[in-house]
Amino acid sequence: MSVSNELETKMIALFQTIDLALNLYTWVLIASAIFSWLYAFNVINSSNQFVNSVGMFLYNVTEPLLRPIRRLLPNLGGIDISPIILLLIIFFLRSLMWNTIFPLVA
Repeated sequence: MSVSNELETKMIALFQTIDLALNLYTWVLIASAIFSWLYAFNVINSSNQFVNSVGMFLYNVTEPLLRPIRRLLPNLGGIDISPIILLLIIFFLRSLMWNTIFPLVA
């Protein structure tokens, strides 16, 4: 195997790993939004230890990226569109990665 093929294989693995991480974060973000709706409408028992642990995990994982977006967005009267904005950013990054950057290095 030549050095070029080995480097290309490593770059493909790196891009696939980054893509997988972004894909997983997308699902965590969607789960967090659904969880917040269920919590807000009192569909789930907020005093349940497991529910509380899941909620704290989702909040701790998503809030660091959502907070700066919320600061930039205008107040929409209780409607939080920051998860949608973050999903659009993730989709843009994935598209940029595979359609623009990957062909240059592969």
